[in-house]
Amino acid sequence: MIERYSIPEMSEIWSTRSKYSRWLEIEILAVEARMKAGLVPEEDFEKIRAEAAFDVRRIEEIEKTVRHDVIAFLTCVSEKLGPESRHIHYGMTSSDLLDTCLATQIRDSGRLIAEELDRFGEALKGLVRRTRGKPCMGRSHGMFAEPTTLALKFAGFYSEYLRVAKRLEAGLKSACVGKISGAVGTYAYLDPSVEEFVCGRLGIGSEQVATQVVARDRHGEFIYALASVGGLLERLGTEIRHLQRSEVGEVEEPFTPGQKGSSAMPHKRNPIVSERLCGLARLLRSHLLVALENTALWHERDISHSSAERFVFPDACGITLYMLRKAVWLVNGLRIFPERSRAIIDSAGDRFYSQGLLLALVDRGLTREEAYAMVQKAAMKALEEGTGFLEVVLGDEAVLEYLTRDEIRRICTLEYHLRNEDNTLGRLGLLSI
Repeated sequence: MIERYSIPEMSEIWSTRSKYSRWLEIEILAVEARMKAGLVPEEDFEKIRAEAAFDVRRIEEIEKTVRHDVIAFLTCVSEKLGPESRHIHYGMTSSDLLDTCLATQIRDSGRLIAEELDRFGEALKGLVRRTRGKPCMGRSHGMFAEPTTLALKFAGFYSEYLRVAKRLEAGLKSACVGKISGAVGTYAYLDPSVEEFVCGRLGIGSEQVATQVVARDRHGEFIYALASVGGLLERLGTEIRHLQRSEVGEVEEPFTPGQKGSSAMPHKRNPIVSERLCGLARLLRSHLLVALENTALWHERDISHSSAERFVFPDACGITLYMLRKAVWLVNGLRIFPERSRAIIDSAGDRFYSQGLLLALVDRGLTREEAYAMVQKAAMKALEEGTGFLEVVLGDEAVLEYLTRDEIRRICTLEYHLRNEDNTLGRLGLLSI
């Protein structure tokens, strides 16, 4: 992650020092498991636990020669110990260390992301509460369709949030898996109990059938979960960007004291956070492509995935957390202008009641084609003459043959049209907020 979008607690998880600390923890746990099995003298284990250490600069220096980061790490650790260093990395291969470490990094990153995602869900609840019962125009193809409410609009994002949260939970369960099974995963020189002990102490799962690596479809599922978070936030950002347009003006991003919208035009207040969410979502999706392509490795493994993953995992986790924090701020501070939404409904004319009238005529025995032609004729007349649809229909003898004026007036009201708002909100448990 570039510094502009970095969050310190996430960056620390993926830092070089954190990685080596996790490697050392895994190595010490593997020695402990073998000590408990009677294969390592207890005094050797105690010395390893007390004195094993690493020096980042020394590792980098060694790696310049050996050109292998795990070997450089192991050499550095061994330099800090005596003969007991022979117990470290016994029967293990590099991927035992790398993939098990990766699982812990995903676990810790996932906790930060899940916590922020929950805050985002709470922010959406608050937004629904603030907008309940406030009508606005629904749009399809960018054009006026029929009225809805702002609460229903934002409840749709809350519903998607619930699905995204389940995907994240499943993705974390899939990806938080390690292996301590040696080269090509056969446990040839390590009893499976070592893996069980190490992964158990780390609080992660164990790969069911490892090759030399943990299967990469697991990580693909996790990155998909992150990309779906991005998709949710991009959809929200796109909606806010439209609703904040000058000619729409139904909502507005928070604009903080001292903030400036344009270097040239002092009057500007731009939806910059929403636009940023849309841009970063594109970046997240690009990481998903890499994660999926990493699933096909040669035989028991190659390392074509390795270089790409050094970018994908820290960036994808960092981007997701950054986006969520910005989205929480955005939703909590979003300004709502219900009077503007109502004015837009009024400006749309009342022709959007046409479907209600169409269905009422069908209920009275007309075919859909007959009812459609009758209602469309009235709607086009209202459009061309610049009069109200209700006014035209109340004077249309063809319509009045089937419906009374009171029935027509009841159908052509916002209250009738939006009467099921509570039913929809209730499905999501949003009525008690």
